[in-house]
Amino acid sequence: MDVLKTDLCIVGGGPAGMMAGLLFARAGVRTLVLEKHADFLRDFRGDTVHPSTLEIFGELGLVDELLSRPHARAETFTAIVAGEEIPFADFGALDVSCPFVALMPQWDFLDCTADAAREYPSFSLRMEAEVTDLAEEQGRVTGVRLADGQTIRARLVLAADGRHSVIRDQAGLPLEDLGAPMDVFWFRISKPKTKENRTSFLVGAGQVMALIDRGDYWQSAYVFPKGGAERIKAKGIEAFRSAVAAGAPMLAGRIHELRSWEDVKLLAVSLNRLKQWHRPGLLLIGDAAHAMSPMGGVGINLAIQDAVAAANILADPMAAGEDPDLLLEQVQERRMMPTRVIQTIQRVAQERVIGPLLEEPRLIERPPRLLQLFKRSSWLRRRVATLVGIGIRPESVRSPEA
Repeated sequence: MDVLKTDLCIVGGGPAGMMAGLLFARAGVRTLVLEKHADFLRDFRGDTVHPSTLEIFGELGLVDELLSRPHARAETFTAIVAGEEIPFADFGALDVSCPFVALMPQWDFLDCTADAAREYPSFSLRMEAEVTDLAEEQGRVTGVRLADGQTIRARLVLAADGRHSVIRDQAGLPLEDLGAPMDVFWFRISKPKTKENRTSFLVGAGQVMALIDRGDYWQSAYVFPKGGAERIKAKGIEAFRSAVAAGAPMLAGRIHELRSWEDVKLLAVSLNRLKQWHRPGLLLIGDAAHAMSPMGGVGINLAIQDAVAAANILADPMAAGEDPDLLLEQVQERRMMPTRVIQTIQRVAQERVIGPLLEEPRLIERPPRLLQLFKRSSWLRRRVATLVGIGIRPESVRSPEA
């Protein structure tokens, strides 16, 4: 049987996997990233690059290269409730080098990261490499098996293969499901370019929507009760267009661009986390370790923070030939607290705000008093921007460059 050996085998070429690949290869660890698709061109993935991630690219000397790729910049997030616009997150007030959220197609983000990683001779990326199983010996993970029959042997397998992780299922690690009362339909509607980015969250009678301003189109999210996709589809695309136009009047003039259900993609929202992120020879990070709600678009940035923490703790010892198994627990200890905090906030918001709005449609005549406070308090807008844009316990690159 065909066997390939490496030091680190990363399963999944998403944000966490590619960032880990860059950092470990940068430290001199022989690294192989396996991505099951032929390219990165998949729409409606996490496209929000927050200030914390831009800081990491700045530390690596790559932020100018990243921002040379197509993107839009959002300095504020706005809620539109009962027709009233209320800014609730002011990223422009943050004391960081890039005080904005970069709205960038994920394939551009991944291409930039991959290009940077290829500068290091210890980095390899293999596309169309689908992992089907773990290789194990005497209870220790020793590598992975591919759909084509090849086995990859590695000192450490790093699973970053997303919320539907094959590795997580194979590893049999205990998963805690925190529940999610909603799912999301994603679609895009064209728009004229405006001087200011108009990314907004809309709340109406029984409706919650997010409109991400991507310059010449809205990346739109229509939120509905968990498991309701088929019920909505059964009413037909015309009924869906009418519901969207009612909730987001700015889309009404171009709602005809939703020609059929082929233009609408379902995201089944999950909120969960592993109780244990590792086994001997194996570590899971990003959505494979903790699936996040799309609220705030923080999932991609938490995943990248995981990758930075893993490299900070493991890369130098692995480059020196040390056994990584004794250090895997440190990665989980470092990243579990911020994961718990953000997921708790998301869970409370889902259960106490979004869930009731979706299940009990009622006319909202004016924004709640708490939300109205954001119009008068720059401190509140800055605090939300810090939580969303910087996060809890942000990481800084400490892994070496060989």
